[in-house]
Amino acid sequence: MKRDSRLSGVLHVLLHMAEVGTPMTSDALAKMMKTNPVVIRRVLAGLREHQLVCSEKGHGGGWKLCRELDTITLHDIYQALDEPTLLAMGNRTESPGCLVEEAVNNALNNAFAEAEALLLARFRTVTLAQLSADFHQRMQARGFSGTHEHSLFPADDAADAE
Repeated sequence: MKRDSRLSGVLHVLLHMAEVGTPMTSDALAKMMKTNPVVIRRVLAGLREHQLVCSEKGHGGGWKLCRELDTITLHDIYQALDEPTLLAMGNRTESPGCLVEEAVNNALNNAFAEAEALLLARFRTVTLAQLSADFHQRMQARGFSGTHEHSLFPADDAADAE
């Protein structure tokens, strides 16, 4: 089963937007994320509805954050993505005709609910400012200074460097 990586991808995009500090076009963001600009526009439009990003038209326009990093939590972004399924596991059947399977479903449903509640509670405490600070510590530890660009990193190490 393929994992839903939208939250991770959106966090990546938002942190880059924060680093640049000026509006970024869908084309530039798509190139950086190796995807289609339509995908970027669709995702960012959802974030705009939740007032996390803003868009400016015309020359010098594009997408930018419209809130401070310390006011945006992972939970805010999760909600803006229409609360995708958190756990990939589930019950074999939702309406079992077997009492054993009912007991299994009950135990699993309780465990899944507790796990999701813990994860969502954690999402509420993590801000983009914390992720940005972690990124800057990693940059400093690797000896980089100044602004961040994807091109600072060799292609083979780009995923590890971010």
